[in-house]
Order: sequence, then C-alpha cells, then structure tokens
Amino acid sequence: MLTKQHIVDAAERLAGQVLDTPFVESRTISQIVGCQVFLKFENLQYTASFKERGACNKLVQLSGAERARGVIAMSAGNHAQGVAYHAQRLGLRAVIVMPRFTPGVKVERTRGFGAEVVLHGDTLEAARAHARELAEREGLVFVHPYDDEAIMAGQGTVALEMLRAVPDLDTLVVAIGGGGLISGMATAAKAIRPNIEIVGVQAERFPAMFNAIKGTQHPQGASSIAEGIAVGTPGTLTQEVIRDKVDDLLLVDEGDIEQAIVMLLEIEKTLVEGAGAAGLAALIKHPQRFAGKRVGLVLCGGNIDPMLLASIIERGMVRAGRLARIQVNARDVPGNLARITATVAEAGANIDEVHHQRAFTLLAAQNVAIELVLQTRGREHVAQVIAALQAQGFEAQVL
Repeated sequence: MLTKQHIVDAAERLAGQVLDTPFVESRTISQIVGCQVFLKFENLQYTASFKERGACNKLVQLSGAERARGVIAMSAGNHAQGVAYHAQRLGLRAVIVMPRFTPGVKVERTRGFGAEVVLHGDTLEAARAHARELAEREGLVFVHPYDDEAIMAGQGTVALEMLRAVPDLDTLVVAIGGGGLISGMATAAKAIRPNIEIVGVQAERFPAMFNAIKGTQHPQGASSIAEGIAVGTPGTLTQEVIRDKVDDLLLVDEGDIEQAIVMLLEIEKTLVEGAGAAGLAALIKHPQRFAGKRVGLVLCGGNIDPMLLASIIERGMVRAGRLARIQVNARDVPGNLARITATVAEAGANIDEVHHQRAFTLLAAQNVAIELVLQTRGREHVAQVIAALQAQGFEAQVL
C-alpha cells in the first residue's frame, strides 16, 4: 500500500533530477472564480508535464539486469516523454507505444528524446495491449503510466511541494486520467493534513474513474481536447486510493476546458494542454463549490498541438464576444459597402472578413446581405456597432 514515506523517499531520489516548480497565487483568477487560487506550474518541467516525476522515480529503482533489458511504455504523450527523457539520461533503451491519435508535437518530442516510437491502435487500450506484447517478445520492462506504486509515489511529490509552500490550503483540485497523480497527491496530502479536501476532475467525455467510484453510467466519448486524461479504463491500484482518500469527483465539459486554457494563456501568460486546464475548468463550472476556499491547482501539462491551440483561442474569442459575425442588409449600389465599413471603423471595431451573399438570401433581388467578421472589445461593443449601423439606416444583426 502506498504511504507518505514512499513519496518522501521518491522526493529524495528526484532531488536535482526534476524541477521543484513554482507554486504561486493568481490574484486575477482568484477574483474571477471567487476563491483564493494557487497554481502549481508543472508545465514548466523539462518535458512540460508532471509525468517525468513518476517516470524518473521508477527508472532509477530498476536493477542492473532490468536496465540492461531496456524499458517500454504506452502513452498518449506526456508519460512517453517522461520515460523517454529519463531513459536517455540514464542510458537505457526506451520503446514507446503511442495511439495513432496522439498529437504530432508529442510524437516528435518523444522521438527527440531518443525513444523508438511505435504508433499503434486507435485507443489507449489497443496501444497498451500492443506494448504488453512487445514487452514480452523483446524482454523489455513495462513502465505503466499510472498503475504502479513507484509511478504514484513520484507523482505524489507534487503535493509535498505544494503543502511545503502553502501549508494551509483547504482544497487540492487534481485532474484524473488513470489516477496516478491524484492517488499519489492524496496519499501525501492526507498524511500531512488529514482535513484537507481532495477533489478529482475528469472530462465528461472520459468519465471512467467517475463512473467506477460513483457507480454512475455516463457514456464515454470518442475524443477530447484533454487527451492526456482521456483514459477509458481506470487503474486498479489508483482506484483503491481514490476510494479511500479522495473526497469528491467532478466532471467538466469541453467548453469549460477551452475557457480555462484561454484564461491561463491570457491572465497567467502560461500555456497548458487540455488536461492541465481541467482543474481550473472545475472552478469555472462549480464556483459555489469552492467559494472562499484556498485552492491548489496543478497545471499538469503544457504539450498542446499548435493548430488545436489556435482553434481554441479563436473559439474563446467568439464566446467572449471579441470575435463576432454580423449580417448587414443593404441596397446593392456603389458606396454602400464603404458606408458600412466606415460606420464599423468609427464604432471602433476591426473587420476580419467580408462576404457578400446575393444568391442564398430571401432579400429582394436588388439587395445584398453582407456578412462581416469583426474584432471587438466584447459583447457590449458588438451591440454598439449594431446600434451605429442601425442609426445609419442599415438593417443589422448578430449571427
């Protein structure tokens, strides 16, 4: 059974091997969500994830014979990079099996650490089964991403650092995939402060641990922007610890996670992936649940595909009203488009796109529907632009 001593021993092994990452208050986010929020910047680790803690703790404990055989791991990305990086440091052969849906940035970085990458399967389970086959066939040591006490102990060192920096935290909010991080953190935190509250967060599309613990039957989706916690089968060892030591589990949807990613980027100037934003997403979705408390969040990873990030930022601007699509109906005569654009400019908005719709409209044949995509300061500003256009005699509406 995992104990605090296992985690303290892991912290001694990891000293100088991984970063003791910053853990600081975000005053602006605290004001927005209504509780005192402290952020643990695990996205600043060398591989941009907490996963290298567990990987390093596991690898340094291998026997000489096991080191000579080499290691194999299955991961959608962050565990892969952690194992690959520390295997390279220790001079071990590393084979990493990754599902085919893994973001390209994670695949290339894993290869960059010298690992042999095998892309196999459309699910984590299929990739895991293939990794087990390769381990047996080639005599490699299998390094599980979460269901291993050495892995769990390494991840638990995050809680030791958080409580050393801010001893009087009321609550820790931790993302759950397979459960390695939260089980290690809960074991350490409850031993140090028995009354501290531990809250786990899963994506609504991958509620495996939530279902297992709460006895619910929420359906599982096919994909999530939080692919780092998109785990279909909860861990056996981790599930036992979560049942015993975690106080509550929450679900967050894709929109909550997107909003949290954009908020951290804008306010904290820090880049997180979907899994890394899950904790903040829970505070955004359930503000009353945490009102007035001192809450520690783990920004557990920062490996996100640049194209996905660009899409999330753009969608976030739409939700905030800072990117808006409006339609202006007008007579199709020379000078009207110039009047419309001048009115928008005078109202202080910037035009991103202009599209004339003549055929697919119910307007009279001599009229045109002009669709504009605008950059604005927010929803109130959009309303001001619409009012300015209407004052000039144009029929205008938000699409």
